[in-house]
Amino acid sequence: MSGIGFVGIGIMGEGMAARLLTEKIAGTTEKPLIIWNRTTAKCTAFVETYGKDYTIEIKESAKEVVEACGITYCMLSTPEASKAVFEADNVGVLAGVSEGKSIVDCATLAEADMKRMSEAVVGKGGRFLEAPVSGSKVPAAKGVLIFLCAGNKALFDEIADNGFNVMGKASHFFNEEVGYGTRAKLVVNSLMGTMVAAFSENLALAENVGLDPSTIIEVISQGAIASPVYALKGPKMVAKDHAPNFPLKHAHKDMKLASDMAKAAGVEFSVNDKAEELFAKARSDEGLNVADQDFSAVFEIVHKESSGDYSKKRKRSD
Repeated sequence: MSGIGFVGIGIMGEGMAARLLTEKIAGTTEKPLIIWNRTTAKCTAFVETYGKDYTIEIKESAKEVVEACGITYCMLSTPEASKAVFEADNVGVLAGVSEGKSIVDCATLAEADMKRMSEAVVGKGGRFLEAPVSGSKVPAAKGVLIFLCAGNKALFDEIADNGFNVMGKASHFFNEEVGYGTRAKLVVNSLMGTMVAAFSENLALAENVGLDPSTIIEVISQGAIASPVYALKGPKMVAKDHAPNFPLKHAHKDMKLASDMAKAAGVEFSVNDKAEELFAKARSDEGLNVADQDFSAVFEIVHKESSGDYSKKRKRSD
C-alpha cells in the first residue's frame, strides 16, 4: 500500500487535499490520503469532515508521511515554515526521503530555497517538482488553481492528469531547472498586488471626490480594465470585509521577493516597488493590525494616510 501524502493542511492545503479525496485521486484503503500539519487540530478537523467517506491517516511527523507515500505534496504558508518542516532533524520532510520518493512543493518561496530543497531531495535519490500555485483559498477549494512548475519532468507528467487536474484548472511546466516556477509565481503575484494597490488608491479617490464606490466598481467591470480581482475584492473593501483568502503578510512577502528578483535581473520595477512599499506599511502598522487579514486590506492604509473628508469620516467610524 502506498498513499498520497499531504503536508500542510492550512488555508490552501485543506482545500487542495479535499479535492484529492472528492475526485478519487486518494482516500481509498488501497491509496489512503496521509496527512500531517504543524497544528494537529487542523488534521483532526479535516478527518472529522471527510473521514466518514474516505480513508485518511494522520501521521506524527512530516517524515512519516513521506516514508508512507510515493508522492507527497507540501503546502506550507511561509518560507520560515517550509524550511523548518523540510529540514527538521529526524522528523522533517527531507528525513523521510529515500530512493524513489517524490516531493511536490506548492509553496511560494525564494528561488534559492526551492533550489536548496531540490538538491537535497535529489541527493537522497528522490524526485522534486517545484509547483507554486496561482490562486487562493476559494480557488483551492473549487479546484481551479494554476500550477507553475519546474524540476522533474517525468514527475510532472505523472501527476498533471492524476493530481494537478483535480486541484487546478491548469498546470504549466516551464523548465527542468528548478527556479522557473518560482519566477513565474512571483511575476504573477507582484502584478496582482500592484493591481490591488492601484485599485485601492483609485477607489479611495472616488470616495473622497463624492463618487459612489459601488457604481465605480460596476463601471470598471464593464470596460477594458475589468478584472475578477476588482469584482471580487471591491465590494468587500468598501464594506471593510477583509476575511483572509490570501493574507496580506503573504502577499507582501511575494511582492518583496519579486522586487528582489527584478533588481537581480536589472529590470526597472518602480511601479511594483512602490506598491510593495505600500503593502509593507500596511503590514507593519500596529494600529491597523491587518497583516493576517486579506491582502485587500491594503485599502485601509490608503485611507489612513489620506486627508480627504471621506477618509477622515471612515477612520472615525472604525
